[in-house]
Amino acid sequence: MEILPLAMTLLIWMQIKHFVADYLLQPPWMLRGKGSFFQVGGYVHAGIHAVGTLPVLLATGVELWLCLVLFCGEFVIHYIIDYIKATLSSGAKTSARTFWAMHGADQLMHQLTYAAIIWIVLTNR
Repeated sequence: MEILPLAMTLLIWMQIKHFVADYLLQPPWMLRGKGSFFQVGGYVHAGIHAVGTLPVLLATGVELWLCLVLFCGEFVIHYIIDYIKATLSSGAKTSARTFWAMHGADQLMHQLTYAAIIWIVLTNR
């Protein structure tokens, strides 16, 4: 696959995966578990994101070893981003500017993670 179509395919499918994993497959117990290393919710949520990335990478011809490296990296990075957001916005009401600033920063960091994944894929072809 040419580089531009590959980049766009990865970007589109990563965006769809992010929407599904972050908004459709995240029940309240996962949300509650993000601010503690001792609750399973944040780990399961990060795992759903990492698992969702695998078929996107495999379907676009990324080598298995690189898929596994990116899987592990996304899991760890996604968990840390969500943990920091949960900790910093703890107690903030959804009507507060702080809550939305943290939510926006969280989403930005996830999007930058996807940009990094795509860059790594493109530079390892």
